[in-house]
Amino acid sequence: MFSRIGQLIFNHGVVAKTSNFTMGLEIEMQRIDETGNLSSEPYPASIGDEKTNPWITNDYLETMSEVVTPPAHHALDAMHYLYGINNALRSALAPGELLWPLSMPPKLPKDKSTLQFAKMGPAKEAYLKEWTKRHGYSEGTPCGAHINLSINPEVIDLVLEHFPTDFKDRVAVQNYLYAVVAQGFLRYRWLITYLFGASPLAEKNYFEPGQEPKQALRSIRQSSHGFGTKFSGRFTNVQDYVDAIEKGVKQGILISDYEFHGAVRFKGNKNLKELPKTGVQYLELRMLDLDPSSSVGIRTDTLRFIRLLASYFIMNPGLRANEVDRALETANQMNEVVSTEEPNTICHYQSKALAFLRSLDRFANQLQLGPEYQEILSDLTDRVENPLTTPSAKLLNYAQDGSLENYALRRAKHYQTAALESIHQFDGFDDDQPMSAEDLKKALFYGNWELSVEN
Repeated sequence: MFSRIGQLIFNHGVVAKTSNFTMGLEIEMQRIDETGNLSSEPYPASIGDEKTNPWITNDYLETMSEVVTPPAHHALDAMHYLYGINNALRSALAPGELLWPLSMPPKLPKDKSTLQFAKMGPAKEAYLKEWTKRHGYSEGTPCGAHINLSINPEVIDLVLEHFPTDFKDRVAVQNYLYAVVAQGFLRYRWLITYLFGASPLAEKNYFEPGQEPKQALRSIRQSSHGFGTKFSGRFTNVQDYVDAIEKGVKQGILISDYEFHGAVRFKGNKNLKELPKTGVQYLELRMLDLDPSSSVGIRTDTLRFIRLLASYFIMNPGLRANEVDRALETANQMNEVVSTEEPNTICHYQSKALAFLRSLDRFANQLQLGPEYQEILSDLTDRVENPLTTPSAKLLNYAQDGSLENYALRRAKHYQTAALESIHQFDGFDDDQPMSAEDLKKALFYGNWELSVEN
């Protein structure tokens, strides 16, 4: 049963536009050497200034490379951008450098104070130092796949046109729809962690002695052992979101509003206080571990599933305002349970997961979204029924003495070799010059390929 907005979308035949979310990707990976240590090489000079390059930058550590794609209207286009820019980064690496394919970092030095912060200017570096005082070096080192998701403007216009008494203006519609989608993703974050969690083990020196988990986990990164701030925020509406973060800063829980690194973030105006007035422009989803079965850390089917979820959340009844805080608090607790389960075990919420996937299947059929979505949902249902098919459980097959280093190095070398072979098919980049717009076009054109999973 659709919500009022969902029925409006269905009746006016704009389902395709509703499903057509614009997507941008941000993928973090650590640069390493061939022995599995963090690289000692500087940011690659041939791709320009890390403070100004819009496509390839750094995050937290100087070795933590972040690839950022332009917005794309289709999952395949987003992946083509990602492969192209990832290739550009790989082509610029120093001889012997590789990209670590796992979310949890490679082995860290015993003296973590030797790690270099990203060179992003004095203000950002001062922030990173203060953040590290509060949280320690390790918590800043996990990498992930972030998805930036924006709603088709025609959907916003349609809702405003037909429900003018419900919303005073276009910004009100934007903020409402983004809040509904954000609530949906947070409510089912635990399921995303189960389906795509891929950080079961941590390498040497990530944990202090005696603090490491006693078993492999479904996702260290998505658990309380993972990244940074445990400030959860509020998502009843955009104003509550802003007020909660500003309160956190005032109380000293957060260094600044920038420090809020929740699983979902509202994005738009850089001045957070103005966001409710100017409107949310997109959501940043931060709940995916890197997928080591792909050279770029994420797969097309994953993007399609995320897009399906977003469509479902817009068109189906959501939470009432007075239910949101409690429901999302429960969802956070569920995510902690799921993320800390042993990867080979049945999920504690298996029946809930299967019921929700059946609802998604009915939704996809009703909207006639095509066989590719049925195949995705069938595969994910199998993951729920058989935990051995989940990414974390598969990774454990390659663990040696509690480490995935040998597997990760093998994958890293394979991906680097394949990328360079692809790039060398054309007269590509000038090693002595920063990456130009023309270079990027070449990289994107030659980025139309995908590597298969290791059996």
